[in-house]
Amino acid sequence: MHNKYLVTDEWRIIENRWNPELHQGSESLFSIGNGFMGQRANFEEDYSGQSLQGSYLGGVYYPDKTRVGWWKNGYPEYFAKVLNSVNWIGIRFEINGEILDLAKAKVLDFHRELNMQEGVLYRNFKVELSSGLSFKAEVSRFISMQRKEIGAIQYSFQVEGGDAEVKVTPYLDFDVVNHDSNYDEKFWEGISQTADETSSQVKARTRKLDFEVSAATQFKLLENGTAFSANSESSSRDKYAESCLTFKAHEGSIYQLQKFAAICSSFHFGKEMLDQKAKDLAAEATELGFEALLKEQKSDWTRRWEQSDIIIDGDAEAQQGIRFNIFQLTQTYTGEDARLNIGPKGFTGEKYGGSTYWDTEAYCLPFYMASAGKEVARNLLVYRYNHLPKAIENAEKLGFTNGAALYPMVTMNGEECHNEWEITFEEIHRNGAIAYAIFNYTRYFGDETYLAEYGLEVLIGIARFWAQRFNWSEAKQQYVMLGVTGPNEYENNVNNNWYTNYLAKWCIEYAAEVYKKVEANDPSALERIKSKANFNSTAELEHWQEITAKVYLPSDAEKGIVLQQEGFLDKEQRMADDLPIEERPINQHWSWDRILRSCFIKQADVLQGFYFFEDHFSEEELRRNFEFYEPRTVHESSLSPCVHVVQAAKLNMMDKAYEMYLRTSRLDLDDYNREVHEGLHITSMAGTWLSVVEGFGGMRVKNGQLHFNPRLPEHWHSLSFKINFRNSVLQIELSNSNHKIEKLSGEPVEVLVHGETISL
Repeated sequence: MHNKYLVTDEWRIIENRWNPELHQGSESLFSIGNGFMGQRANFEEDYSGQSLQGSYLGGVYYPDKTRVGWWKNGYPEYFAKVLNSVNWIGIRFEINGEILDLAKAKVLDFHRELNMQEGVLYRNFKVELSSGLSFKAEVSRFISMQRKEIGAIQYSFQVEGGDAEVKVTPYLDFDVVNHDSNYDEKFWEGISQTADETSSQVKARTRKLDFEVSAATQFKLLENGTAFSANSESSSRDKYAESCLTFKAHEGSIYQLQKFAAICSSFHFGKEMLDQKAKDLAAEATELGFEALLKEQKSDWTRRWEQSDIIIDGDAEAQQGIRFNIFQLTQTYTGEDARLNIGPKGFTGEKYGGSTYWDTEAYCLPFYMASAGKEVARNLLVYRYNHLPKAIENAEKLGFTNGAALYPMVTMNGEECHNEWEITFEEIHRNGAIAYAIFNYTRYFGDETYLAEYGLEVLIGIARFWAQRFNWSEAKQQYVMLGVTGPNEYENNVNNNWYTNYLAKWCIEYAAEVYKKVEANDPSALERIKSKANFNSTAELEHWQEITAKVYLPSDAEKGIVLQQEGFLDKEQRMADDLPIEERPINQHWSWDRILRSCFIKQADVLQGFYFFEDHFSEEELRRNFEFYEPRTVHESSLSPCVHVVQAAKLNMMDKAYEMYLRTSRLDLDDYNREVHEGLHITSMAGTWLSVVEGFGGMRVKNGQLHFNPRLPEHWHSLSFKINFRNSVLQIELSNSNHKIEKLSGEPVEVLVHGETISL
């Protein structure tokens, strides 16, 4: 099912042949970013073939009007989209009047490489032009991890076969479109544009919300390493500015254009200072020079890898996979701005609008806790606390009252902006992931001050929602939850989805538990929270207790399993392995009606619950449910395989664990789901980290202590990683014969390995 064309290398992603049919996928795979902005691997020069031009800025979005055929009460007015922003990389080349275009020229040689160790995209190619001349280029590009507004390009080129008249035109273009625009409208309007012989600048604003962005570039032209002047003409038009450099290129000479861009948005700077700020930052970068900026970049990535790297000895494909995932996670979110979050595509594409999903809390948080530390992880939680008023508004729109909070499925600012009814109204389990993240963070860091400061308020809102969403069934004499969609989106509008019911029950119980904890530890904070939330502690806590004691959880005693939802066994029971390969993925070949009536599971649903609440169930219960649900799972969500890795490893089903690990770690590299051209699966990449650390490393946090029960694939010689746990940094080195755990810094700590306590 995979589509391998990349070279296996432990530190690099390499494409060493030109295939235009693969180019749009490569634009995703070779994307670069720095947590504040990102850029798909579009070519600097013109390209008339299939391409998704994409340059994205964190926090800058557009409320594209919802497009549905039949409006329903409660629908969001808009679907938020991270905007395709200014094309800052553009450099047009004309050689003897012929525009350089790899879709039209004869490509003689092509090599593209993403160096993950350095955070730099490299490319070299050679083409034959229609004139018979050859054009040879070496290009380096990066977005600075230290200077959040800066991108830099070094484009070296030479002409072979004779001298040539060359015209090089570095430009800025804000006349861009989003391919996923609901009504094909452009989202930017120009404010100003200027250009001269060594620089250009363009400023634009969004048509709604009035975000403003100013982009400035400066450039240098060199011949054989020495700066030289070419005939220069500059021009500009609405949303566009260019400087055109014309000169005679001599055969044998190597020319270099260095282009430095600064992109400043009103998300970070005052509108009145945007132009000057962009101009100053571009000038500063130009003065420093490409080599100095590159040295900074390499140094910064060395520091980041020092903490986050995972080393797998004995399996180059597995090693490349995990590093690619860590690299993309690191350049998507740095935790330096609590207003930003992690979109499912990060800065690599437009699908899903670039908004925040429940993926952050369910999958991403553990990676950032262990590799980036407490403050970064805390910012992910504070993001949701800041959106609590909007979550209460979201619930009110659906008819909930009394401060009940429903966190959105998709959001930019806390407001729900997803417009598929079975998701917006029914996939409410996302609410539980927010509560679970608070539990997970507190368990990991022992930071109970968070509960009094922020956490309890959020938990009360969530518990109130669940208490109202359950209803009493006279027939069952239990509380039921009707009309939901679980994590398995190949089921809609079901009754009593086990995962949703179990999670909701736990959320209410956890909110009550935290209430008592804050009452004991910080009574003054509790009074503030009760007053702010208008919380009637006696009545509400009693009502919560009544509900949780009588929640209906569907199960099948004969099979010894819980049921994904009522009626699941009424479906024709088939195994995913029996599906013909030409019908996979079924979401691209089957009608939606057929999918909904099938037993096939898009992603972990029941097993997601067993993952979150592993300690609530025996290993035998896990085994029975895993052996029933895993064969029915088609893994057509990127979030699915990682959960199965963790559980298969726990059950010592190592062949299955390894199969699923390759699927999650190389999901994009090998394009398992045939959709990498739309962008990468950033949030599921955090699941790859879970697969290694919690799956093969067997790491758990219990009673404030780290536990390790490692089980490695047989052919792995060793596995090593670092963990930032509470106030200590630990180096973990595991193999199938021995284990070594070392405290690198921080306070003394005890860990348990296969149940044996070790003091560090």
